[in-house]
Amino acid sequence: MQIIRAIEEYQRAGAYYVRIQAMAKEYHITLRQEFDEIDGPNCHYILALDDDFPVATCHWFEAEPGAAEIGRVVVLPEYRGKHLGEQVMREAEKWIKEAGNRKIILSSRIGFEGFYEKLGYRYNPERQAHHHTFRCTYMEKDLEAEST
Repeated sequence: MQIIRAIEEYQRAGAYYVRIQAMAKEYHITLRQEFDEIDGPNCHYILALDDDFPVATCHWFEAEPGAAEIGRVVVLPEYRGKHLGEQVMREAEKWIKEAGNRKIILSSRIGFEGFYEKLGYRYNPERQAHHHTFRCTYMEKDLEAEST
């Protein structure tokens, strides 16, 4: 298994493939709902490959000064339970930190908060999660506190 930063167009196509198979197809989400204004030149993608086959992904983008947001953490159904979601998240966190961000935010689907809590994210009731497809909870991780 290989975890890469998807910087080439064909690699980003792999990330899109995973999202279509695991979200649009599985949850009957339209392509317009799955791919929004976030996807584009300012969005960074992580991709897990089994040989050369895309199996998991996430993306991140600059959300506000000093903070990046991770989203669309997706693993193909037949690859779930192999910690690939955690692996793509860890690579995104490294990249986000290298880019100079001090905090990561995300909108966790209700019921998946435990996954993110194990990775050090905490619920923040002061902020509102924003997601149009699923009910979500706002979570964040302070990268400066983590390194001390």
